[in-house]
Amino acid sequence: MFQTFDVTARPEQGPPRLAALRAEMAAEGVDGFLVPRADAHQGEYVADCDARLAWLTGFTGSAGFAAILADIAGVFVDGRYRTQVKAQVAPDFTPVNWPETQLTAWLSDHLPDGGRIAFDPWLHTVAEVGKWAALESRGIRMVRCDNLVDRIWPDRPARPMNAVKVHPLEFAGEAAADKCARLAETLRKAGQDAAILTLPDSIMWLLNIRGSDIARNPLAQGFAILRADATVDLYMEPAKLTEVRNHLGPAVRIHPPGTLLADLTAFTGTARIDPTSAPQAIADALGPRAVHGDDPCALPKARKNAAEIAGSAEAHLRDGAAMVEFLAWLDAQSPGTVRETEVVTRLETARRRDNALQEISFDTIAGTGPNGAVIHYRVTEDTDRLLEPGQLLVLDSGGQYLDGTTDITRTIAIGPPGDEERAAFTRVLQGMIAISRLRWPKGLAGRDLEAIGRMPLWLAGQDFNHGLGHGVGAYLSVHEGPQRLSRLSHVPLEPGMILSNEPGYYREGAFGIRIENLLVVQEAAPLPGGDPERTFLDWRTLTFVPIDRRLIDTPLLSQGEVDWLNAYHAEVRDRIGPRVGDSARTWLDAATVPL
Repeated sequence: MFQTFDVTARPEQGPPRLAALRAEMAAEGVDGFLVPRADAHQGEYVADCDARLAWLTGFTGSAGFAAILADIAGVFVDGRYRTQVKAQVAPDFTPVNWPETQLTAWLSDHLPDGGRIAFDPWLHTVAEVGKWAALESRGIRMVRCDNLVDRIWPDRPARPMNAVKVHPLEFAGEAAADKCARLAETLRKAGQDAAILTLPDSIMWLLNIRGSDIARNPLAQGFAILRADATVDLYMEPAKLTEVRNHLGPAVRIHPPGTLLADLTAFTGTARIDPTSAPQAIADALGPRAVHGDDPCALPKARKNAAEIAGSAEAHLRDGAAMVEFLAWLDAQSPGTVRETEVVTRLETARRRDNALQEISFDTIAGTGPNGAVIHYRVTEDTDRLLEPGQLLVLDSGGQYLDGTTDITRTIAIGPPGDEERAAFTRVLQGMIAISRLRWPKGLAGRDLEAIGRMPLWLAGQDFNHGLGHGVGAYLSVHEGPQRLSRLSHVPLEPGMILSNEPGYYREGAFGIRIENLLVVQEAAPLPGGDPERTFLDWRTLTFVPIDRRLIDTPLLSQGEVDWLNAYHAEVRDRIGPRVGDSARTWLDAATVPL
């Protein structure tokens, strides 16, 4: 099993660790310390040795941070985690709604003038540190120090040392040397001598390699300097690179990670850093030689090439077959006989029948009843529930295959659903269909489209506390930027970008609903009578799994929505039917009967 159900952090562990940290703060002569859910690479997922926020507070969500002061300890989380944090942290910690409450305002309210807040410069980005300048007017000083949590963590796990492997050209679609040459040209045009790469997925993509340092993500931890002559200095433990040395070739020089800061300090010329992801420690080492700009890999990585799109499409068909086999099994079970943990193990077993599966792409979310309202729920031995009659199961899962990364959510009725649940589900479905049917002029960003997927809920006075969609990598991170379907995303959508389409609705303490397909942006075919000078974009759907018809209140749908769903289910039946066994095919035929 990739996924386990261990309880990794308990609320009662927090208070003594908090007391130890405060003692360390006093010894350091500071009034506070910041503990982010981050490592030096600012990834969403971290290795066990970097899970400082979970170790200290008990909160295991994939985003958030704590601000520890002498008399209050705030745990800042966004809307996805507000239910979860209340269940996971002790009363000694105070949940804070972020970003509604910003750190600078909170510190101003809770610190006296002249307060000193310590932070680890490896764990906070240049952009983040820049926002703290507003505190100077209060005389509050942000001071760099080594990590105080590490001082009090006696059994901190070792840093991963897993072997790095070659990502074959048949899946990558472009040789690493060609990528380096293409991006080096952009540096030369910008008059920059190098770019400092701090995101592991950028390095993996650029060099056509993959790792396993981070659970659920095919990433190896490290840094790289891409130079304007198309050579690369790779800062990664040499012992991890034995299998890829020949692949990397002479244009990639390998260095121990511990030499990075000295090399940056001695660097001459200008070096691009992305302020949204580069740690402050790197900016400190470069000083005035650092110039701010986007990670040069970000957009090229997001624009999937033909091989990556073909691989993702094929991975989704195999993944869809595994989902259908699982759903057919689940539907045959009597309500009240299956637990959430069995849902996770059965689904993982179905995916494991595919030899190309390397990992799951995140811990499977299998939440029934009130657990379904926890947006990023992870079942443990303590929270495991039976799937009871009348409840909904939110099942959000995915796989990491050699040819692609998948992410799918289906909400499943366990026995006959209630009217409230059917009405809410139908509104969520309407939002999902609205995005799926969309055509839009080239140049629009996620912020321009996102409201369309929320509109059916808004008209009922409802909403949800997460983005409508995120980018997805090609056998890389399941959450990939810079593109998103979010009111905060200014990045124009371009052909080849893969995004999720996942509206939801959550009634705390009662039920949750989410429906998710992955889509790839493509250039839309011209329409008769359309403006010939305008380029429009639309989607190609990658995910093919039935949507639970039992939860649809059909009279609420327009004829266009019914037609879309019937056409989608016909395509699911045609594409997935030949890939599943007889009993699953029988279930699939029934699950895709037209409305």
